[in-house]
Amino acid sequence: MHVPDGFINAPVSAVAGVVAAGAVAVSLRGARRELDERTAPLAGLVAAFIFAVQMLNFPVAAGTSGHLLGGALAAILVGPCTGVLCVSVVLLMQGILFADGGLTALGVNITVMAVVTTVVAYAVFRGLVKVLPRKRRSVTVSAFVAALLSVPAAAAAFTLVYAVGGTTDVPLGSVLTAMVGVHTLIGIGEAAITAATVGAVIAVRPDLVHGARGLTAPLKLRVNGELVEAPAAPAPAPVAARSPRRLVLAGLGVSLLLAGVVSFYASANPDGLEKVAADKGIDAKVEDHAAADSPLADYGVQGIGDTRLSGGLAGVIGVGVTVVAGTGIFWAVRRRRTGDAETAPASSSSSVPESA
Repeated sequence: MHVPDGFINAPVSAVAGVVAAGAVAVSLRGARRELDERTAPLAGLVAAFIFAVQMLNFPVAAGTSGHLLGGALAAILVGPCTGVLCVSVVLLMQGILFADGGLTALGVNITVMAVVTTVVAYAVFRGLVKVLPRKRRSVTVSAFVAALLSVPAAAAAFTLVYAVGGTTDVPLGSVLTAMVGVHTLIGIGEAAITAATVGAVIAVRPDLVHGARGLTAPLKLRVNGELVEAPAAPAPAPVAARSPRRLVLAGLGVSLLLAGVVSFYASANPDGLEKVAADKGIDAKVEDHAAADSPLADYGVQGIGDTRLSGGLAGVIGVGVTVVAGTGIFWAVRRRRTGDAETAPASSSSSVPESA
C-alpha cells in the first residue's frame, strides 16, 4: 500500500507529514517506557523482519497481490509506540533506498501504514485479550483478528486522505469499496503471518512479547467441588534476565533467508493499491520517484544482470541496513530512558533545602 508521489496534492501531503512527525515524536516518548535492554535489539529485529516479509507479495485475487503491513505484528511484539517507530523505519528505508513509496508521500505512508495499523490493531488486540481466557492461545487469536482488521482500516484511511487531497476526480464511493474489499483479502494474509509469528515467539520467549505481559492466569485448585485460587508461591530469588541473543540471531537469519532467497518467488502482480489505482484512475498524475536512479531502486542491485542474484542481494542489503538503523534508534531511545532515570533522583534531592 505504498503511496507514490502524485496521488495526493502538496498541501495535504504536507499536513500528513506534520501528523506523521507528531506521531513519531509521541512514539519516541512512549517507546522509552516500552524498551529495555532486552527488547531494544528485538525491536530492531522486528523492523528488519517486516522489511523482509514486505518483499513477499502473495496473490489475493485475479491479478492482485498483497504484502504484510506489519503494524499489528510490531505493536504486539514490542509495544504500540515502538511499533509505530518500527514500521516508520521500514518505510523510510524503502523510500530512500529502494524508491518504494513516494518521498513527498512519506507522511501519508507513515500515517496510514504505521500509525493507523498500529493504533487499530493494538486497540482490538487489548480489547480481545481482556475478554478471552487468559491463555497463550488467546494471544494468538487476538493477534489474528487485530491484524485482519488493521489492513482494511488502513485502506479506509487512505481513501479518506484521497477524498481530501486526491489529484484526480474519481467516484470516492467506488474507490472506498474497492480498497476495503481487496485489502480485507490482504488482511487475511496479514493475519496469518502475524498470528504465526507471534505464536512462534510466544512459544519460546513469552517474556519478550509485549502484548502477552500480565496475562498469566492464577493457578486454581478444586476444593469441595469449587475452584479456588491456590496460595501464592514464594517469590523466586532474583536471577539475571535471559538474553534475547538467540532469538535475535534466529530471527535475523530467517529475515535474511526470506529477503535474499524466498523473495524471488513472490507474486509479480500489482498490490492492492496499485490495482485499484489503475482500475479507478487515481494514478493519472503519478510522478516518477525522486530516487528512481538509486543503485537499489525496485529492489535490485544496479549493474547485476542476474535477476535472482540482484533481487536477493538487494533484499539482504535492505535487511542489514534496516536492522542497523532500527537497533541504533531503539538503543538510543533506551539509553535516554536510562539517563532520565539516573538524573531524576539527583535533581529531586538537590531541590531539598539544607537545614540551618
